[in-house]
Amino acid sequence: MFVADSDSSAAKTWSQRFEGSLHPAIAQFNASIGFDIRLLEYDLTGSQAHARMLAHCGIISAEEADRIWAGLEQIREQSRQGQFNPGVEDEDVHYAVEHRLVELIGETGKKLHTARSRNDQVATDLRLFLRDRIDRIAAFLHTFQAALLELADSHVTTLIPGYTHLQRAQPVSLAHHLLAYFEMAQRDIERLQDVRERTNRCPLGSGALAGTTFPIDREFAANLLGFESVTANSLDAVSDRDYVVEFHAAASLIVMHLSRLSEEIVLWASQEFSFVRLTDACATGSSLMPQKKNPDVPELVRGKSGRVFGNLQGLLVTLKGLPLAYNKDLQEDKEGLFDSADTVLACLEAMTILLREGVEFRQQRLAAAVMEDFSNATDVADYLVRKGIPFRTAYQLVGKIVRTCLGNGKLLKDLSLEAWQAFDPVFEIDIYEAIAPEQVVSARTSAGGTGFEAVRSALQKAKALHAQIPSILSPHTPAARW
Repeated sequence: MFVADSDSSAAKTWSQRFEGSLHPAIAQFNASIGFDIRLLEYDLTGSQAHARMLAHCGIISAEEADRIWAGLEQIREQSRQGQFNPGVEDEDVHYAVEHRLVELIGETGKKLHTARSRNDQVATDLRLFLRDRIDRIAAFLHTFQAALLELADSHVTTLIPGYTHLQRAQPVSLAHHLLAYFEMAQRDIERLQDVRERTNRCPLGSGALAGTTFPIDREFAANLLGFESVTANSLDAVSDRDYVVEFHAAASLIVMHLSRLSEEIVLWASQEFSFVRLTDACATGSSLMPQKKNPDVPELVRGKSGRVFGNLQGLLVTLKGLPLAYNKDLQEDKEGLFDSADTVLACLEAMTILLREGVEFRQQRLAAAVMEDFSNATDVADYLVRKGIPFRTAYQLVGKIVRTCLGNGKLLKDLSLEAWQAFDPVFEIDIYEAIAPEQVVSARTSAGGTGFEAVRSALQKAKALHAQIPSILSPHTPAARW
């Protein structure tokens, strides 16, 4: 491990301004190396681009840039082999890299920080990290969508009770229900791409807050790193964390959608619903009650959503009172970001496995469920409307019919034709076909509805859309441009 000089004051890049050394507890409190070491690969890549830019502009020689490049690459390799483990004495990942680089290549290493501040350096690292995580999460969302499509493809004609207010409303195609989550995931991908666009702007060259006196080429470095553009204002560039807030918001929506699906699976797996059977692949038992099988995955996803929401709120509170430009408060932007990115990826992976291996729909139970309620009442009203009765009149009549059935312990399907005609003579024998669950679903032919043909059409469109997505999800590899 690279260890700082025994005189902690002399070891600090900024220390010549100070006569005394930093209190050990404050050094510990001040240090971010414990978590920002995760930015190491991005810091090395950003520094390599900066060195290339300095040589391109004649600020350092090509030979010096090559030595810096090679030294940074050596640090990368040492890190991957577990041989680079900076500690609190290094304060943060940026100083740790610089110190180690000087150890490896000598005085030339000290030239790397020319025309650069830690402020624009960390802002660049953070954007590189987040861009990478956005691409990974979008790819995981794409896989999650694939699992939804696979299930939907198998259940176009499987019926499931549809609910509003958690009360039986109307039967729907199970595929239609699953495709609702496909649409949510699609919006999540689109939101991530939107956040990525604003993340993919390069702050390198903004200096501490005011730019630099050196004749740098910001666009050159940005191009090397795969950024689409450079930031327009140096003050804003080093203090902007809007893109991180936007990511937290997008991440919160992703886990919110996963949590909604999780809640449904928890309900469906209960004995009261019994719509799904949990497999052993994604459930555990009770330490006391041997008969139980617990829906761990959806419960954990539902629980973990709260920490992502909290990270969004935490960063907003951190940012709300900060004057321009950089403030040490911004050191607090990273742990929540790392946590949210990790949590979203873990939840997406777990839910995808759950859909593919963890739940089995109990089709006989589902078929029975859509036969045991009044969710076909709206279709009775529609039947009457087609017979020329105004909808509101039909609606009131059907309400009366349902009340009568409830009083007699019957369902609509149990009424005799004579009983139907006692309510209104327009009822004919075809009322039984009109209220059969399959017909109730099939009749909803409007675009975006649950009718079987509409669902098949929606499924084909979803598959086509899903097939197009990989072209925008290819992870960017900056090194390919070098």
